[in-house]
Amino acid sequence: MEQEVKRCWGDDDPLMAEYHDQEWGFPVHEDQKLFEHLLLDSFQAGLSWRTILHKRENFRKALDNFDPKKIALYTEQDQARLLEDAGIIRNRLKIKAAISNAQIYLTIQEEFGSFDKYIWGFTDHKTIKGTRTDTLEGLLTSSPESDAMAKDMKARGFKFVGTTICYAFMQAVGMIDDHLTWCFRSKP
Repeated sequence: MEQEVKRCWGDDDPLMAEYHDQEWGFPVHEDQKLFEHLLLDSFQAGLSWRTILHKRENFRKALDNFDPKKIALYTEQDQARLLEDAGIIRNRLKIKAAISNAQIYLTIQEEFGSFDKYIWGFTDHKTIKGTRTDTLEGLLTSSPESDAMAKDMKARGFKFVGTTICYAFMQAVGMIDDHLTWCFRSKP
């Protein structure tokens, strides 16, 4: 008899379960993957993660495999193409933000040597233990670290990077470990 896996969320959706089990909360230090998460989280603003995750492969195709160098050079024609793509979130402001965020991201890479060095600096380059709660309702949606990240990123010109989006990003890339205490991925 197989033992049931207890996870924080995702049991009702195989893609969400796979994301929870194999990605969410795993520390990410590869710049390209960090950029992917940043872009997807900025498109998530006001939407559910489920919506974004189910469109991720469409985003990957539409946004040149999340290549910041290519996205930074997108033209009005590229924006028009994206606005017509029913496979992604067709929000003009978010599409423009993806392009300008790619440009700023490249500037940060140049300034810090990598985006990883910059972004992980907000947690002193280590994973922070999160809320340590038994319920999803008990999870935080921001922290002093996500507040500082959002403030700095906005000052640099990033868009769609409020503290809640930054916190979700930090959870996704393993900067904050917010697995529920009873989750099989939770660490004491």
